Amino acid sequence: KMTQQMRDLQLAQARKPPGPSSPNAAKRLYRNLSGKFRVNYTSFDEGSLGARADKDKLRKSYLFQSNAALFEAVELQDLDRVQEMLKHYSPEELDLNTPNSEGLLPLDIAIMTNNAPIARALLQAGAKESPHFVSLESRSLHLSTLVREAEQRVNELMAQVVNEAPSADCSEKEKQLKAWEWRFRLYKRMKTGFEHARVPDAPSSVQLSVASSSSLQVTFWEPLSVNSAVVTKYKVEWSCSPSFSPLLGEAVIDKLKELHFTIQGLVSGTAYHVRVSAYNMKGWGPPQASTPPFAIPSNWRELDGRAPRRRGQAEALDHLLGQVKTVHQHCICHEPCKNQPQSRKHSVSKSLKHLFHPGSKFLKTLKRGLYLTAIFYKDDNILVTHEDQIPVVEIDDTYSCLLMQDFLWLTKVSCMWDEILWLRQCVTVSQSSCSCILQTRFKMLLAISQMQGLLGIQDLGQVFFEPIKDKQGNILIVTLKEVKTSQTFESVRWVPVCKLQSSRKSVSSPEEPTALDMLLISVQDKLAYHQRSSHALSPGLYLGYLKLCSAVDQIRVLVPEQLPNILCHVKIRSNPNISREEWEWLQKMASVEEPVSTETEADRSQNSFFQELQVAIKELMTLVNIPLQEAKDFRLYSQEVLDFGDQVSFLLLLPPSDDVCTAPGQNNPYTPRSGFLTLPLQIFELGKDR
Repeated sequence: KMTQQMRDLQLAQARKPPGPSSPNAAKRLYRNLSGKFRVNYTSFDEGSLGARADKDKLRKSYLFQSNAALFEAVELQDLDRVQEMLKHYSPEELDLNTPNSEGLLPLDIAIMTNNAPIARALLQAGAKESPHFVSLESRSLHLSTLVREAEQRVNELMAQVVNEAPSADCSEKEKQLKAWEWRFRLYKRMKTGFEHARVPDAPSSVQLSVASSSSLQVTFWEPLSVNSAVVTKYKVEWSCSPSFSPLLGEAVIDKLKELHFTIQGLVSGTAYHVRVSAYNMKGWGPPQASTPPFAIPSNWRELDGRAPRRRGQAEALDHLLGQVKTVHQHCICHEPCKNQPQSRKHSVSKSLKHLFHPGSKFLKTLKRGLYLTAIFYKDDNILVTHEDQIPVVEIDDTYSCLLMQDFLWLTKVSCMWDEILWLRQCVTVSQSSCSCILQTRFKMLLAISQMQGLLGIQDLGQVFFEPIKDKQGNILIVTLKEVKTSQTFESVRWVPVCKLQSSRKSVSSPEEPTALDMLLISVQDKLAYHQRSSHALSPGLYLGYLKLCSAVDQIRVLVPEQLPNILCHVKIRSNPNISREEWEWLQKMASVEEPVSTETEADRSQNSFFQELQVAIKELMTLVNIPLQEAKDFRLYSQEVLDFGDQVSFLLLLPPSDDVCTAPGQNNPYTPRSGFLTLPLQIFELGKDR
């Protein structure tokens, strides 16, 4: 079979231009091919080709050339070129796992020439070994056949070159001879690499942790030895017996971007032993037992049978809102709402296309009063009217009530922009008392409806956490929304924020800027806040710091500027689950008044958790600028673990009881470094739930 493959290869070479005559020639060939492929592929992407059929045909041609270029790069051990091709093209575009005419894949060549960096790069991209090598014997036979037939071809070409007189045909054969001599040396090097290789050592470390009440997380690291061949896959095995007899299950991992595996479907409360072994072209190496040697699937809630705090809350709130609507559905105030569903059908594209028509009632300047402004942005551009104004509408020109409570009420209203008409109608019925609060809130709803109508869009985005106030008596409430779609509009335009800031002619003095000028000056900070407030934490267990400060009309919470929707925090570990044993140990620690020795109170399985927690506490105390000697007066909140979905959980670190909330006028001896801000507690709660 192999002989027939080589004959087919020789016939193909007779019909095609001669192969590389030397390593340098081969290098030029694959660089020319990959370079040509890269240039034309770019032009293909940019739509410079005329017909679709021509594009597909040309694409296939260049993909074939890219596959040949990748083989050449691997054979010449050019790591930079391999990484460049893997970065710019997908495995499918490179035919990464399609064998060549010799039955080899790029990964086979890399591991048999013992080129670990290239092999690892290929494995990260999803490369596989050739399926032809089902055993050590088949691989050895295949390599011996390649070496023998390459040597035979070299001898044949050598005889032809020696016996023929100098001519063009002879020169062609000399090029073929050099190419085959180079390939003969490559095959010999691959054969030698295979013969000298040995099975891999055991993984250097295997860490076992409890992922849930029915799963375990296994994390492992490569073997330390550098003498064996490159590891191409791992095997995870688990059993209830330390002897692994009987074996309950195993999993082979050949996607090596991340060396971890979650064992699912286990029985809660049962101890499982786990081990991991590595594989290379010589076979499986010895297994490495996990640390700790076993683990028991569990969750902290099993200790007292507590149900998740947020279970059913969303459904209960929806049911409550439905009941309220049912009570009011027969009111006269709801008759105008029958046409509301039709108004909701406005698409973002339609609303933005007809944004800010000349007859709009957006304000250009502010007089003493309360106003609402909506900022729509995309990248570093902001959407403005045809007069280059950020849209502003008036709420109340005679505003005299306390602002904060009405403002916090408005932030809650922002969670139901689609229900503004319904809310407005209900508040209309309740105006008989004519209270200042109801009058103001009704005007807020009117202003929101006006803004929605002028923009033609229901969702005005997120309310910025504090209004803008100037010395002229103006108060500006700001909403922010990012526009994801890319469209061209007729009557409006996107303006770069920096251009809008530089072109606006201020009507106020630098010493006493108006609220609009203050908005333009700080708009980039507000956009950055809005983007950061939607960021999510990576999966894991975190330690959060709860610090409050109170004022006359509100309570504020300390948060980091980079992630204002989360408390100040540090990451304890990547596994978000706290097992029953860890929680039981934590409860015991919380009930002890005097510090105790780790060795006496924590068994081996909990010592790792103690060390992780200790490191996190030190890091968090440093982050918020609190001396470490004060840590003895701080407490861990031991009533529950705060779960945010299935992937993120929090333990809370609390200051001493008297310092949890700083009262007005009370000095805080430990002021956090820069990079923090305080949010109204209600704003923080809304941001956390978004």
